[in-house]
Amino acid sequence: MTRVDIAELVGIRTRHPEAVAEAAARRRRRSRLVGESGRLMIVAADHPARGALSVGQSPLAMANRLDLLERLCLALSRPGVDGVLATADILDDLLLLGALDDKIVMGSMNRGGLAGASFELDDRFTGHRAQDLDRLGFDAGKLLLRIDYQDPGSVDTLHTTARVVDEMAERRLPVFIEPFICHRTDGRLRTDLSAEAVTRSIAIASGLAGTSAYTWLKVPVTENPDDMAAVMETSTLPAVILGGEIGRDQDGAYEKWRTALRLPTVQGLAVGRSLLYPVDGDVAGAVDTAVGLL
Repeated sequence: MTRVDIAELVGIRTRHPEAVAEAAARRRRRSRLVGESGRLMIVAADHPARGALSVGQSPLAMANRLDLLERLCLALSRPGVDGVLATADILDDLLLLGALDDKIVMGSMNRGGLAGASFELDDRFTGHRAQDLDRLGFDAGKLLLRIDYQDPGSVDTLHTTARVVDEMAERRLPVFIEPFICHRTDGRLRTDLSAEAVTRSIAIASGLAGTSAYTWLKVPVTENPDDMAAVMETSTLPAVILGGEIGRDQDGAYEKWRTALRLPTVQGLAVGRSLLYPVDGDVAGAVDTAVGLL
């Protein structure tokens, strides 16, 4: 693991908070979102800001910030990794560590729907705003769009999402929409990964805002991976496949991703916990395997 000095980070934050903006200003940026490979490999680490800290059987696996930063720095150092998706606190740390040069930096925009909360679907935009991403010289934004047909509040999320897509397009910044159809079962929110539900979510997300020119999709693999070809015919928007919680069947997850990556609209992967916290503990090996699928 790359060693991170927490005391040094805290010291900079305490005495020189302006160092974050200075690090963002001097960061070497890539000239384009998709590099020479024609594929995109993003490591996702925006889970903690929703209180989603569990990995497998460990409910607080992502709560240790030192450990998370070291895993992220290692993942970002591996060949073929294009960038990272995270909230401001994590990206600020990575800027101070100098880990974001020549990487795609994607800010997570709505984290208000806390995991397990009664207001989980009231997913307000409590993270990066379009103007923040522009000011910091970041490369893209990501938002979560969960829709429950039985929850009237979903229309507020749809409306706000559409306006945020407009704001990003005005700045010519790509925005990745992660859409889900959800249902509440025994009080818990469940995502529907059936082919029909994923198809509907893609259709809804693709039509938001006044332009889709800068919109990407971040989509899950369906319950039956064989359905992905038909599902991805729903839109011409470029897409990346998200990893999600894969349990102990790492090899099975890799095969699902490999199959999806053959589809014409799928341009890459955006994977978090399954690469940062693999079952065997080998972060570099998990990341390298995922890159190899591209």
